[in-house]
Amino acid sequence: MTETIDFTAQTRLVARLAARIGDGELEAPTPCERYRVRHLLGHLIGLTTAFRDAARKNLGPTTDTSPTAALPDVPADWRGVLDRNLAELAAAWHSPAAWQGETRAGGVDLPGAIAGRVALNELVLHGWDLARATGQPYAPDAASLGVSYALLAPSADDPGRGPLFGPAVPVPDDAPLL
Repeated sequence: MTETIDFTAQTRLVARLAARIGDGELEAPTPCERYRVRHLLGHLIGLTTAFRDAARKNLGPTTDTSPTAALPDVPADWRGVLDRNLAELAAAWHSPAAWQGETRAGGVDLPGAIAGRVALNELVLHGWDLARATGQPYAPDAASLGVSYALLAPSADDPGRGPLFGPAVPVPDDAPLL
């Protein structure tokens, strides 16, 4: 039996954060250097679409496009689109078939079990970005944090981590997981 990870708590948390964003906050800066809130929301719409389709093994333009291909933006109906995408993402990864075999996201072929972890990690990290940018509290569930930590911790001291990550920084042993 393939292990599945429940996305429900994290997708609901991101949906609540997004629901509290006013139109006047769309131009606010975010911790992501080039992104305003509108770009971060656009990125969340794109990644939820891509990883939903990756879970369904519905490979094509949504799973082939690199997240760095263009600066993302939000459509006029972004709230409804993001809400729907988050619910569909959680449902898609609820299926054991999503975690089996190979899939693709961001133009990268990878095992379904890894793609699911990457998808949840994206929600955890960009949920934090969104909360910081809009001054909202952020408390992901322990299981989602554990998935992110397990995915990222092994590469913390790897000098070949690539351009997605900055240099490793020391963290006290008693620091919260987030």
